Amino acid sequence: MILTAWKALIAPWQVEDFPEALYVKVELLPWIFPAHMIAGGLALLLVPLMIVLSRSSRRHRMLARLTVPVVLVAGLTAFPVALVAPVTRISAWGFAAQGAMWLALLGLGIWHARAKRLAQHRGCMLLLAATTTGAVFFRIYLALFVLWGHPRDYEAFYALDAWMAWLLPLIATAFFLKRTGASVPDLR
Repeated sequence: MILTAWKALIAPWQVEDFPEALYVKVELLPWIFPAHMIAGGLALLLVPLMIVLSRSSRRHRMLARLTVPVVLVAGLTAFPVALVAPVTRISAWGFAAQGAMWLALLGLGIWHARAKRLAQHRGCMLLLAATTTGAVFFRIYLALFVLWGHPRDYEAFYALDAWMAWLLPLIATAFFLKRTGASVPDLR
């Protein structure tokens, strides 16, 4: 996760190494794309740290004042980054859905925290963390495809990856929370 975060943080300054599909996004979204990469990289570091610090409410609240705006920026910028010059329409909607889920879980988590429903807050934040790992799993699955996939299937796999990279960890975490009797927020 730290390596993915680091790559996201330095990526806006190394655009000449980007694949063509990402370089187009840099050209079309010269401020939004770097903001998304930097905020997303910071979120990959801050969200797990928030969970680790959940036992120290004072530190947790202090770090939340930094983490919430970072996640908000990363989530809001996910939409134009996903929808402008997408590899496929299905992949665009997968990334946009991930951003929407992220923002929904952030909003629910804040709402539960302010209402002092800490078990529900914790459930939302664990689901948000699982959704965040989609950035890591997307790259792992893509690397595995490069090793074992066929180039003619790249667009189809990319579209599938845009959904499964974040949905699988989210479903697994929701299942784990349900099995352990933890509070799982109702997203319906």
